Amino acid sequence: MSKDLQYYERRQAAVIRKRIRSRLDALLLTQAADIRYLCGFTGSSAVLVFARQGPAFFTDGRYTQQAGEEVAAIQTIVSEGSPFLRALQWIKESKVRTLGLDFAHCTVSSLHQVKQQVGKKVELRDCSGMVEGLRLIKDAEEIARIRLAIKLGSALFPTALKHIRSGIRESQVAAEIEYEARRRGAEGMSFETIVAGGARSALPHGRASRERLPQRGFVVLDFGVILTGYCSDMSRTVHLGKPDARARTMYEAVLRAQLAAIKRVRPGVAVSAVDEAARSVLNKAGFGQFFTHSTGHGVGLEIHEAPRIAGKQRQKLQPGMVITVEPGIYIPGEGGVRIEDMVLVTERGCEVLTPTTKRLITI
Repeated sequence: MSKDLQYYERRQAAVIRKRIRSRLDALLLTQAADIRYLCGFTGSSAVLVFARQGPAFFTDGRYTQQAGEEVAAIQTIVSEGSPFLRALQWIKESKVRTLGLDFAHCTVSSLHQVKQQVGKKVELRDCSGMVEGLRLIKDAEEIARIRLAIKLGSALFPTALKHIRSGIRESQVAAEIEYEARRRGAEGMSFETIVAGGARSALPHGRASRERLPQRGFVVLDFGVILTGYCSDMSRTVHLGKPDARARTMYEAVLRAQLAAIKRVRPGVAVSAVDEAARSVLNKAGFGQFFTHSTGHGVGLEIHEAPRIAGKQRQKLQPGMVITVEPGIYIPGEGGVRIEDMVLVTERGCEVLTPTTKRLITI
């Protein structure tokens, strides 16, 4: 039995156990990341059903060959029409009484189709997060893939530094980063690359624009790649021209906040405590009001996964979780700083996976 087959069979078995414990006759899954996690399929047209008679994968004729090559340890049904409608027909023929759906990823139109096709006697239950709960804890294969994605992503930082200069458009720097990512084998970018300079560095999601980088000021870089299906995510902030005392104070505050938050990462710690560690440092430094987003998030097959590292979140960290730690300061009209690493929760603490330097680089 191949290693990949073992991984998928183990994951599918976990879903089957959850279906049985939840007293569901069937579970219908449509989210692409969940489907890839459970059977390996990377196409865009797919439905996965876990029923009493076993799991079944549905796709259409465009993906016959791809499904044959990718789908592991599961029955494949190729539909002439909509795979979703074919899956509903299969569920109806199976005389299902209780059907689980991921309402968080189910449109109103899809829900209407389900009700119409399977009949009024079938009880629909919200099973949002059932598979995502499994994806929270990365297995050895996933961690290995994430490491490779991080390694590739981090290797792009020197390319960014090479092209950052006063007068160049943010979009040009982003293009060089993305071209190098593809040249090195990335399947794509994890998200739209952020290059934001000067006053625009105060925009937490300041995606690369046609604006030219200033003669002096911060430049926030935030980018990641997808490699073998898994995402990376990193942020670094550099400075054009010699930074003044104010700029150094901002940068050092964010770095201290990030290190304080990373220090709190270990099994059993509430994610809110990690957020509070970062926020406390910035509050004491007088910048608390300018930290306007959560401290981090999970990363895996999707760039934003559970857990959310934020205040009032009760979830506790567990070994195998991979999260970002990314505090920032964003002062409108002045500029911003963000430093972000990916961090693995280990049995006794954590491991910072991002190898890129965090010293303030002046260009």
